[in-house]
Amino acid sequence: MHTDHLDDLAQLESLTFSRPWSYDALAGELQNPLAVFYVAENVETERAWGYIGMHHILDEGAITNIVVHPGYRRRGVATALLYEVIGYAKKHNISRLTLEVRVSNHAAIALYESVGFEQEGIRPGFYDSPK
Repeated sequence: MHTDHLDDLAQLESLTFSRPWSYDALAGELQNPLAVFYVAENVETERAWGYIGMHHILDEGAITNIVVHPGYRRRGVATALLYEVIGYAKKHNISRLTLEVRVSNHAAIALYESVGFEQEGIRPGFYDSPK
């Protein structure tokens, strides 16, 4: 991720989440030494289709964001982004990757399970809008 991506990523956040990360929050991640971001973009237009963000802390990786533009979903973009992070984790000896997802987001859960994630628990009340 670099500054040229920030407008697109902030827009993707707004299209996707009830509590999106702001432009400033995303810009702050550029300065965060723990942040690892991959962006999927259209090579011709240089516009972002999606992205994934992770915080690499010691031997753990916490996936903070994964977003794909609604017009590009179900085309393997999210899967490719997840495999980028999984590859990074292997290369950097990360022993544990985690993420959080709404229990009602069945498509995302199926995606995560398809690349090897397993459910470990539920945080009651973690998501409030929508549940």
